[in-house]
Formats: sequence, C-alpha cells, structure tokens
Amino acid sequence: MTRLQATYDIESPLGIAHAAAVIAGEQSTGTFIRLAAETDALRDRSAARVEAVEVTATSARPALPCRLKGDSYERGRVTISWPVENFGPSLPNILATVAGNLFELAEVSAIRLLSLDIPDSIAGACPGPQFGISGTRRLMGVETGPMIGTIVKPSVGLSAQETGDLAGDLALAGIDFIKDDELQGNGPACPLEDRAKAVMQALDGAAQKTGRKAMYAFNITDEITDMWRHLEMLEKLGATCAMVSLNSIGLAGLRAVRDRSPLPIHAHRNGWGLVSRSPDIGVAYPAMQKLWRLAGADHLHVNGLASKFTEPDDVVAEAAVSVQAPVSDGAAHQALPVFSSGQTAWQVGPSADVLGNDDFLICAGGGIMSHPGGPADGITSLRQAAEAHRLGLDVTEHAKQRPELAAALATFKGAVTRG
Repeated sequence: MTRLQATYDIESPLGIAHAAAVIAGEQSTGTFIRLAAETDALRDRSAARVEAVEVTATSARPALPCRLKGDSYERGRVTISWPVENFGPSLPNILATVAGNLFELAEVSAIRLLSLDIPDSIAGACPGPQFGISGTRRLMGVETGPMIGTIVKPSVGLSAQETGDLAGDLALAGIDFIKDDELQGNGPACPLEDRAKAVMQALDGAAQKTGRKAMYAFNITDEITDMWRHLEMLEKLGATCAMVSLNSIGLAGLRAVRDRSPLPIHAHRNGWGLVSRSPDIGVAYPAMQKLWRLAGADHLHVNGLASKFTEPDDVVAEAAVSVQAPVSDGAAHQALPVFSSGQTAWQVGPSADVLGNDDFLICAGGGIMSHPGGPADGITSLRQAAEAHRLGLDVTEHAKQRPELAAALATFKGAVTRG
C-alpha cells in the first residue's frame, strides 16, 4: 500500500457518493470551485481519491444539524485515500488531513472517522513505542500474567509525602504499577519534584524488602520544555515511567516526549469522550490510537469492561484489540492496553478473553483500595482471578478456597451488571 486510506461513516442530504467527492476535494487539491492552478496533472499527482462507497441506510431527518436540506438523508461508509507525498510522516499534518475541516462541511449531516490504513513508508519513519509490552514487563519484573496496577486516590489533595507513603504501602503489598491521577499535575499543593522524590524513596525502600521495584507513572503533562525537564529529573531519581495526557499535549507534544524520554510513556486518553461519544461525529478509537502509537505511546488506556463510563463492552474490546494489532503491514509498533475505570477481580478473566492473551495492565482503584480486607487483599484478589483464568476455572468456584477473591467478588458484584 502506497497511499494513506481513511474510512468514514457519513450521512448526506446529497448522497454519500457526492459527499465523499466533496471531502476528497476539500482535504486535498480542491475547494468550493475549480481553480486555474488545479490542473489535471496536479490532481493526478496530489488529489485524494474516493476508493469505495457503500450505502447502508436512509433517514427522513438528519443525524446532526445541517445547513443543506434534502428529502432524505443517505448514510453509509466511504473510503478515501491520499498520496503520502502530500504530508510525509508528519502525524499532525496527517491528522489535519483525515480529521480536519471535513467535519464542518455543509454536505454532510454526520461524519465519523472509523479507521486508518497506514503505509509502511509512514510507519517506518515514525519512532513507535520505545518499550511496549516486553520492555514494560522487564521494568516491572512481571514475566507472565496480567500486570496489576492502581491509581493514587484521592485524585488530588494528598501531599507529596502522603503520596509517597501510599506508594510505599502499595509496593510492599505487591502492586506492579501505580499511577498519578490525570488531575494531579505539578501544582503548588503537591509539586511534581517533591512528589517524585517522596515516591521514589518509598519505592526504593520497598524494593529492598521485596526484591522488585513497582513502576510508578508520574504525570509530567506540561509545556514541552517543562516535560523534558521533568523527564531528566525522573531519570535521575530512578523512576521507570512517565505519564502524559494525550489530548492535552497533542501529537507533536507526544512525539517531543518520545524523542527525549528514557522511560516508558503511559498515555492517558482523558477527554476522549469529547471526540468519540457521539456515533454521528468524531473519531473512533481504532483510528486515533494508530497515530498515538506511531508518535511513541508505550501504554494506551482503552477504558474497561463493565466500567463506570458510557462505552459498551464491545467498543472497549475493539479498542483493546486494536492497540495490540500491527499499525501497518510491515510495522507492529505494539502497545500495552490499559484497562481502567471501575475495574475489579470480576473483569480480569473477561479482559484476557477479549485479547486472547494476558499482555495487559488492569488498573483498579476502588477495586483495590476498597477491598474489605485492605489494599493488599485487593491486589491478591486480582492475582487470584488471573490464576483462575489461566487454569480455565470458574472464578466463583476458584474463590471458595481463596477468601481474598471471595470477598472481592461479593463486594464488587454490581460491577458486572454495568456496561
């Protein structure tokens, strides 16, 4: 494949074939009128092409407000391609091409980017994940099984020392991974450097007792030069992970972090609902996550099964599988899927079933912290649930001889009814 391809679900009062042609023109060589400089030779060289059109439905009313009116509104899938020479391997400019002004065109009453097919020439020119799954396992000291993590809670309000004390307790309890909440940045109430020093002192102390250092993802989201400075500080302290908020720093910010980072990049997608929640406009996760992986994300949040958020389980499953799939025909650039949001022992086995493997990180906040036996029992319950899945046993049967798991299943039973 030598051209970048994007597939959309669109609706139009003028028919989706006409709308697709308008999109192709608007997002390459054309505008609302043919230009004198827009020669046939230039179009052959640089124009987008409509590769496929499939009508799936019609409606009497538009899905979204639309200035143009029609007797009916045709809906379906269209695939459009662009020559790589239009943008090269520049991820911000690729995003502007496939998800730019097309959302505002009057000819469409709904438009959603569903998927991207990336040429090897682009994938090969981008760095991709530096650590990915295998590098993360090595740093955590977790050779097999799902990686068990949690989030510092309360999200904000703890001092630097209180955060360090909590991290130390969790590390002694056997946690693999801890992360800052995305709301905890570098504010004056809990400065990043003070927090990092307290946390790393606690983790190093716990490692001397357990023989394994838990990974902590410090939120370095900030201006680019500040993020570089944060990375240098974390490396000196012996930290093993940095977290960024993807939608706050953008693709250019993520690439800037990747180019300077000696640590895995834990990529948080907070704010994702703004561009994904509506079925009638926005971007689907399988498309966007490819660009994040190309820019260098090692870990990618995918929401969670039966979570506290609105996404149904099939959407979460699609997202998780997409993170492990090759980014192009010739480049894997595989990242670690991170299940989070209302996760408990109930979701461990189903998460493994979704992926067909145990190469994932499950972040349970309340599912660990709110275990009636305390965080250590919460961590144990998740490991016991993973054990049940590995042995092919029913988790409730497995729990009969494991009080930590039994207590978790009883306490968090309501979680499986959501989603």
